[in-house]
Amino acid sequence: MPRLPDSPAPPRVSAPDLPEVLSPGVPSRAGDFLATRFALTGEVDLAHSSLEQCVLTADADTVDLTGATILDVDATDLRVASLTLKDAGIRRLRITGGRIGTLDLTTARIDELELQGVRVDYLTLGGAKGADLLFSGCTIRTLDLPQAQLVRVLFEDCRSDEVDPRGLRAKDVDLRGLDAMAYVDTNGLKGVTLTSYQVQLLAPALAAGVGIRVQD
Repeated sequence: MPRLPDSPAPPRVSAPDLPEVLSPGVPSRAGDFLATRFALTGEVDLAHSSLEQCVLTADADTVDLTGATILDVDATDLRVASLTLKDAGIRRLRITGGRIGTLDLTTARIDELELQGVRVDYLTLGGAKGADLLFSGCTIRTLDLPQAQLVRVLFEDCRSDEVDPRGLRAKDVDLRGLDAMAYVDTNGLKGVTLTSYQVQLLAPALAAGVGIRVQD
């Protein structure tokens, strides 16, 4: 009998493909940027822009990348109150270090996203369609996943105060490395992988979700 592949399958994430030389750029709405280095400040409007093989740093109030096309982008040490990637098309985006107030990935289309050592107050993937997401060493105060469709997602050494998985459609989503204090709706965890200890902690909520009354 053939051996079944290991499950959950890990994300297939690679580093952004960047050129050796990048030119400094000035952000603009609906711009077309190739091999560009940005140092973003203030309120930045890059909505509906195309960023290919770019590097970002930021100390900004808002960075608007709504509807943008992101291909091979490396972002380091971002300090941003609000980073919006709503409706964006993302292929190989890596964010390393820094602090983000709100990271909005609502209805984004994601193929390879990596967050390393990032602190996020509120991260939403509501309605997003994503494959190959890796979160490593991150603290995410609120993780919002309603109606998201996610494939091959892995958390390593991450923490969260609250996770909202309502309506989540998950395949190969590994939450064993996510230390979450609370889940809004355990019914939304169908298809994810948890440790036995995590399941023990969730037992009262899981029981309540199927109508079991627990009484000693």
